[in-house]
Amino acid sequence: MTDLAIDAADVRDAAERISGAIIRTPMLEFAPLNERVGHRVLVKFEGAQHTGSFKFRGAYNRLSRIPDEQRAHGVVAWSSGNHAQGVAAAARLLDIPATIVMPSDAPAIKVANTRALGAQVVPYDRYTQSREAIATALAAERDAVLVPSFDDPYIIAGQGTAGLEIWEQAQAAGVQIGRVLVCCGGGGLVAGIATAIKDQAPGVAIYSVEPAAFDDTARSLASGVRESVEAQARSICDALLAPSPGALTFPINKALLSGGLCVTDDQVRDAMRFAFEKMKLVIEPGGAVALAAALEGIAPPADGATVVVISGSNVDPQAYAQIIAG
Repeated sequence: MTDLAIDAADVRDAAERISGAIIRTPMLEFAPLNERVGHRVLVKFEGAQHTGSFKFRGAYNRLSRIPDEQRAHGVVAWSSGNHAQGVAAAARLLDIPATIVMPSDAPAIKVANTRALGAQVVPYDRYTQSREAIATALAAERDAVLVPSFDDPYIIAGQGTAGLEIWEQAQAAGVQIGRVLVCCGGGGLVAGIATAIKDQAPGVAIYSVEPAAFDDTARSLASGVRESVEAQARSICDALLAPSPGALTFPINKALLSGGLCVTDDQVRDAMRFAFEKMKLVIEPGGAVALAAALEGIAPPADGATVVVISGSNVDPQAYAQIIAG
């Protein structure tokens, strides 16, 4: 597997690099969740991370490696919101100017938070324009560093530090992990987590979880080649709307994952309500897909506890209130 973009040593290096900047997020357990699912479930809550999602991990790992002489030229990224906030927060800490290309229909709270962190926001139409093309042109114009949302070795390794924490926290609690369910857009988080955990426990089953209309990773894992999303696809999971798996992330996921799972938007809404009512956690739609998969019992059985990664909590208040109200 030497041809893969990262290995476990890269994740350990990232953990050392970002240790003073990130929050070591909690692993939580809830009796109502265990009762509903029928076995032990541990929840890795990345909503407690800086900026409310796991994205700060990869962003800080990537930006902290930019040479001092290059930092004044800034960074350019594209994101529907969580990567945007992660990059903006890391850039502010490292005194690097940041510009983020964001879809015009991104949740208002994500746009506002990104601007509040000091980044310039450049809007685009996600259905008629290419965010990559806009960001690449801006980076070339400014001689800035381009920071992809998932297809970058430092980004993937940084996200993988959540996997290191999962393993260490499970070991400290004396819990045997049987399977791990991780949300998936472009595949950076699940690729990093799989790299970290499989190095320690090759027998653990790791599954990506996607919205049903954006099941490109699940289909790609089944076919063996990178598949794409239909142009007319829509989902409430704004954080997971990547058009296809990453060129760097997919080979990792193809090598390490046990399969890809999918949930409907209605199942995501149910999971958000369950988290609010029974777990007292606020979860954004994209952050709820792995919990939805656990609640629906769609993952193949495995010996040991299930770990559910809740990836973020950045949801517009109005949209959240409507979902919770049912």
